[in-house]
Amino acid sequence: MTGSEWWRTAVIYQIYPRSFADANGDGMGDLAGITGRLPDLQELGIDAIWLSPMYTSPQRDAGYDVADYCDVDPLFGTLGDFDILQRTAHSLGIRVIVDLVPNHSSSDHPWFQAALAAGAGSEERAHYIFRNGQGAAGELPPNNWESVFGGNAWTRVTDPDDTPGQWYLHLFDSTQPDFDWDNPWVREQFRDVLRFWLDRGVDGFRVDVAHGMIKAVGLPDYTKPAVGGSMGGGGGLEPGISSEPADSPPYWAQDGVHDIYRDWRIILDEYPGERILAAEAWVDPLARVAEWVRPDEMHQAFNFAYLETPWQAPALRRVIDESLAAFGAVGAPSTWVLSNHDVVRHATRLALSGDNLQGHGIGPNTVGLPDPAVGLRRARAATALMLALPGSSYLYQGEELGLPEVVDLPDHAREDPTWFRTGGERYGRDGCRVPIPWQAEAPSYGFGPSEASWLPQPAEWAHLARDLQEGVPGSTLELYKLALRLRREQSLALGGVEWLDGFGDAVVAFRNGDVLVLANTGASPVVLPGGEVLLSSDTLTGRTLPGDTTAWLRA
Repeated sequence: MTGSEWWRTAVIYQIYPRSFADANGDGMGDLAGITGRLPDLQELGIDAIWLSPMYTSPQRDAGYDVADYCDVDPLFGTLGDFDILQRTAHSLGIRVIVDLVPNHSSSDHPWFQAALAAGAGSEERAHYIFRNGQGAAGELPPNNWESVFGGNAWTRVTDPDDTPGQWYLHLFDSTQPDFDWDNPWVREQFRDVLRFWLDRGVDGFRVDVAHGMIKAVGLPDYTKPAVGGSMGGGGGLEPGISSEPADSPPYWAQDGVHDIYRDWRIILDEYPGERILAAEAWVDPLARVAEWVRPDEMHQAFNFAYLETPWQAPALRRVIDESLAAFGAVGAPSTWVLSNHDVVRHATRLALSGDNLQGHGIGPNTVGLPDPAVGLRRARAATALMLALPGSSYLYQGEELGLPEVVDLPDHAREDPTWFRTGGERYGRDGCRVPIPWQAEAPSYGFGPSEASWLPQPAEWAHLARDLQEGVPGSTLELYKLALRLRREQSLALGGVEWLDGFGDAVVAFRNGDVLVLANTGASPVVLPGGEVLLSSDTLTGRTLPGDTTAWLRA
């Protein structure tokens, strides 16, 4: 029945495979490690997992540079290991969503290697975006586009006779050439990729750069605004969200991308079990994001406007209202999210006092680094607010432990291409990708059986390990378990938002079914109304709600 599909209310847990659990002790997370920890996720109370890329890759961008879309990288295991993981998850009632990276491949992919070998004007080169350069000898790039990771978005190739040749487009790293999605051959290859994984039983795809793929005709020059996120979103600079559409760059949010998803939707609808497409679409305003989840396109689109909203009640009320209106207008749920593998963890981000552009990351020299205690308090309150909202929600591994961004990574340990392409000007995303802690006293805090860890773990991980929080009243882990259980019991994901007045400008207050939700974003405590307290993100003193705290009450 339309309206009752599982994905409309699901809580989906993002797993970053290299940082979740390491079964063989080589310091890199793997599929067997994930399988072994699935009972912990069932106990947490999630409905599905989303696996960041585990495909064959040279790992120059942590697997988002794919060299084979239909195989598992040996770093993570084998297709057989994936099948075991999926069967285990399904036996525990957990669905499995895999990442799909259709905007670009790895430069190691056989398709791109064939394009290099075939030369200008060939059918193979037409699979990617190759162009002749400007200038007398083609020595200048075809246009002025910049890479998301910094620097020029074009790289010139050397022809087989050792002379300079054409340029190819890479909106990300130079090892990630963009496909030409105007080419029917490219479209057919990805139909095959979808069917390969659907036949294998996956429950859906999170689509990387879902607002990319189609470029404006003629590839016109474009100068990015001085502020804003590199992926096209608002960048988290303004309180609240824009209601006016900004001009899209000629490489983001082109109308033609929707034809691709209509085509994919037909394929997914051929399979039983409500398989889904979830969009990573950094688009403003929310009414435009909703275009990705019209009834014949994708099922979910991450609500990045919500993620980027500061911890301020007026801005939160506004983004919630606009989200419910925008997505409701196309019959879709809002898909709430606070953290992922590309942004500063919200246990740090919500207490930053300086600017934090999406994708730039933070480090030791960042201005406005927060008090960790304030950050954790706000993160717990923000999560309690988010999980009380109707619709679907995504969690990022480790947030249930209250993990902050790792700020003090040594320069030599960093791996994000952003760090290298900007000469260290931007720290990049490594700080949210550090392997997570499971056991306080174990090697690598239980991440694996050895001390090895592909990114160094901070000493504070010992205090945040899962085993120290398990069963401890008031711990962040137990707060998440309680919130997820009450969310199901009270059917909050199927409910609505009825705003309540009288609690002051610093409080987000609403009723969802039989639950009253109050989130105090200010510093002054407020008096709680009557009713049993079902959940509180922090300790209450009598009937007052402290600052940076959220409470759920029985109406």
